[in-house]
Amino acid sequence: MDKTITVKWIRSTIGRTDDQKKTIRSLGFRRLHQTLTLPDRPEIRGMVNRVIHLLEVNPSTPRPEGGQGLPSTRAHAEGLRVDPERHVRARPSKKGLGAAERVKE
Repeated sequence: MDKTITVKWIRSTIGRTDDQKKTIRSLGFRRLHQTLTLPDRPEIRGMVNRVIHLLEVNPSTPRPEGGQGLPSTRAHAEGLRVDPERHVRARPSKKGLGAAERVKE
């Protein structure tokens, strides 16, 4: 069985740049709040990461044993990304070190 990801378009492209609008259309979206199941390939992941602030992402295949998962709504709200190995990671903070780096001892 091929790996897939489920992607839902949740924010409008009104006022966004042309490349973001084209990326949404290239992923196959036709209307807002539409959900698509896409193959989990690097080129699809790259397009999703370009417009992650407009999407909600759920891995459709089960996570490997011992994987820590977050619900997609929480991951989206906190600005998290899911990399190809299914690990959720935070975006780097614009103000410097993120909370994870500040807490390390």
